[in-house]
Formats: sequence, structure tokens, C-alpha cells
Amino acid sequence: MKRRDLERKLRIAGCYLKREGSSHALWVNPKHGVVEAVPRHNEIKEPLAKKILKNLDAE
Repeated sequence: MKRRDLERKLRIAGCYLKREGSSHALWVNPKHGVVEAVPRHNEIKEPLAKKILKNLDAE
């Protein structure tokens, strides 16, 4: 999955970008207070993308 597609799904679910790091970006779901690291690769493997979406309740 492309990173921009994953980020679009996170934004639609109400998540926001907390901060950018050198290798990861931290995304937060304000409804639950869950923080998840998203790698800054152009292409994110499908199982990892699904895990991130599940952990942030963005599915």
C-alpha cells in the first residue's frame, strides 16, 4: 500500500500526525489516545498497513 493512501485512510478515520521522525511518523487517534508509528517508506507492506489501521481503529 502506498504511504499516502494509508495516511488518507488515517485522516478519514479522524487520526492526526503528531510528529515526523527520521524514519517513522507518529500518528494519534484522539478518540482512544492510541499512538502508532508509521514508516516513511513510499511503499508499506500490506500486513503492516493492516496492523496500523487496526491499532488506530481506522478500518
